[in-house]
Amino acid sequence: CGPRDSAIPGLPALATGKYVQQEYGPELSRLYDELSRLKPTLILALGSTACWALRLGTSVNKIRGAATPSLWGKVFPTINPGAVFRDHSLRPVLFADLQKVAAEATFSEIRRPQREIWVEPSLDDLTLFYDTYIRDSKELSIDIETAGNYITCVGFAPTPKVALVVPFSLSNGLSYWPTLREEVAAWQWVKAVCQSHPHIVGQNFLYDAHRLWRSYGITTPGLQDDTMLLHHSLYIELQKGLGFMGSVYTNEARWKYMNKNETLKKEDE
Repeated sequence: CGPRDSAIPGLPALATGKYVQQEYGPELSRLYDELSRLKPTLILALGSTACWALRLGTSVNKIRGAATPSLWGKVFPTINPGAVFRDHSLRPVLFADLQKVAAEATFSEIRRPQREIWVEPSLDDLTLFYDTYIRDSKELSIDIETAGNYITCVGFAPTPKVALVVPFSLSNGLSYWPTLREEVAAWQWVKAVCQSHPHIVGQNFLYDAHRLWRSYGITTPGLQDDTMLLHHSLYIELQKGLGFMGSVYTNEARWKYMNKNETLKKEDE
């Protein structure tokens, strides 16, 4: 690396103030030609430099753990094994990623879970969703999003394949519901579901339960499982935020870095 004025034109810095110099340009061209010729099923990008070379960004920690598209095919970014020798706590993270790599290497396309999510419901939709999916569900996952002291939306997922989001606040700060009567009815629906379901699952749900009760008088007596605490009890050495857990247990893209206007719990990072 060196100064920007002698760097490879059109490429971002590899690190703050550090640009790959023009003399290494032919190496990048050779890499791109080789990948185009071989058309690999999966490209394993080890570390931030590899991610930079494949135009995926420069922070492997933000994108590791999930297959992602590139100009040269499917890429799986993960930690450079050399980093494990400098920080041994990265060892289980690398091993978890390599287990997913073994499966991803058997097919060339990117496969994401298919889900049905209701995002702009009416009051009739709430009733329909409850009767169709929640009423007889064995478990119900609940999650809230907040902005300041207010809950902006509440999500309900009775199965891994279907979910409902009940919005309350729009990005401009106005209520999602057109009338006060409808907003009150939506909160009454949320309260009835939270207080009646016998098996509630949540991520760091002590936060959600506290906010629902203190701000809105909604209790969650059916809470039985907290995924963050369950994960932490099994793997105390690993991070326990939702973003990290998603990268280990799911094939979702790193959704925490897609939204520029996030309303997230701190522990979700």
